[in-house]
Amino acid sequence: MTKTTFVKGAIILAFTGVIVRIIGAAMRIVLAALMGDEGIGLYSYAYPIFATLLTIATAGIPVAISKLVSEKLALNDPQSAYRVFKIALLIITSSGLLISVVLALGAEFFAINIARDPRAYYPILAISPAIFFVAVMAAMRGFFQGHQLMTPTALSQFVEQIVRVVTSVGLVVLLLPISLEYAAAGAAFGAVSGGIIGLVVLVVLFYRQKSGIFSRYNHISAGNDAPNSTEVVKRIVSLSVPITLGSLMVPFYNVIDLVIVSDRLQEIGFAMERATALYGQLTGMALNLMYFPCVVIVGLTISLVPAVSEAFAQKNIPLLHNRIKTSSRLVILFSLPSAVGLFLLSLPILNNTATVLLYNNAEAAYPVTFLAWGVVFFSLYLATTGTLQGMGYALVPVKNMLLGAFVKIVLTWFLTSMPELHIGGAALATSIGFALGAFLNLLQVSKLSGFRYKIREFLFKPILSVLIMSVFVIFSYRLVFMFLEEILPFSLINGIATITCIIIGAFIYLISLLLLGWLTSDDLMSIPYVGEPILKWARKYRLMK
Repeated sequence: MTKTTFVKGAIILAFTGVIVRIIGAAMRIVLAALMGDEGIGLYSYAYPIFATLLTIATAGIPVAISKLVSEKLALNDPQSAYRVFKIALLIITSSGLLISVVLALGAEFFAINIARDPRAYYPILAISPAIFFVAVMAAMRGFFQGHQLMTPTALSQFVEQIVRVVTSVGLVVLLLPISLEYAAAGAAFGAVSGGIIGLVVLVVLFYRQKSGIFSRYNHISAGNDAPNSTEVVKRIVSLSVPITLGSLMVPFYNVIDLVIVSDRLQEIGFAMERATALYGQLTGMALNLMYFPCVVIVGLTISLVPAVSEAFAQKNIPLLHNRIKTSSRLVILFSLPSAVGLFLLSLPILNNTATVLLYNNAEAAYPVTFLAWGVVFFSLYLATTGTLQGMGYALVPVKNMLLGAFVKIVLTWFLTSMPELHIGGAALATSIGFALGAFLNLLQVSKLSGFRYKIREFLFKPILSVLIMSVFVIFSYRLVFMFLEEILPFSLINGIATITCIIIGAFIYLISLLLLGWLTSDDLMSIPYVGEPILKWARKYRLMK
């Protein structure tokens, strides 16, 4: 796999992830308009239970498939790669079916004892079959990713989301006249129909590309001994268990806030209702804003695991170092301007734009000012975790993030109780916890791979570029307000100013990186669809050679 193909795969997944998130957010707006807060509440009861059980059903196996398949292919052993996939598929199909049945049969128990609302029975029952289909779909995505083919994953994600939205909205309209519980169940059933159609897309692509995939590996080592089933299961378990533990780290951070924040706020004088509102601003608004830009890095991580696994299996150190370097540059390229932009758009000088525009809540911008920098740290953690998983050290990032979680617990306890910080202290603790996990990961990647991070090479020019970008963002925002404040209402001006300064900021950041020579022609050519036109434009205006 060339650097260009690796980067293209990452960008395709990143772009699809953003589109899927936007579609999902739009669906929630429509469902809220149709069902109201109570209906959305019933619909939302099913999803945490579904997500938790899905994590148990898949148990990190898709990532393990991706790594092991790419590893076998790197050693010119496609038969063993396919054997790994078949055994893993059998495991994940069995676990998915079992847990779907458990959720269906236990829907009443979950509704009464977990959701604490008997009306949640129908949404939980409706979503239960989705675990089976989504689990099998995840395994097939892992197989394609192991071959470093990211388009099937992206296409199935997009189709899955479209079908889910159409089904959910359609069933809500159809069932709402009957009862609110049935309407919420219809909304939840969208995950089932989306999972079925997404799986059908992957099956069709699998059978269309199966012969072509293996035909690329004409030279097969005759001496390769196919591993027996027991060996394959041991490898899958040894990889999937730490990957599963790693996937629980972000929910664990949320649990820390749930247990500590509200009580500490009340201890320094906030009323229970006020403490709850501040906690909602942190977890329901500020954290969502922080995680959104990281969707781009999730796509990078998915593409990174098999790419690193291939280089590591072949003991191709120059290739391994190249992929670590490329992934690090991509993290800086996307996360740094996202963090600075989020920080600027949460400042009073820009009227707390981010949270006013999305949540109509200027106060929620306060924790965002601390969490904005968490975008960089969490993105670095994700990318380095993908690198370590690709090299077979899946437990290392779990240990590192647990240390980060311990620091977060201590800091959340003390900082949240400081009246001058209050909810900002919890946000700051989260960013510091992510920073520690990322820093420890970086040290381990360097130690285990021999790669040396050159801080000046990675950061100096991007930091200078975001500083230039920041000046233009602040200036353009104020300029829009100066021209429109006497003509349009604040909310409309705020939206126009936000979109304007985001577009201008992205443009200035790109121009700065080109003029400073940080972005190369190879970087641009690796971007699918738009890279070549940007390169031609940059050369036309002499922004680069």
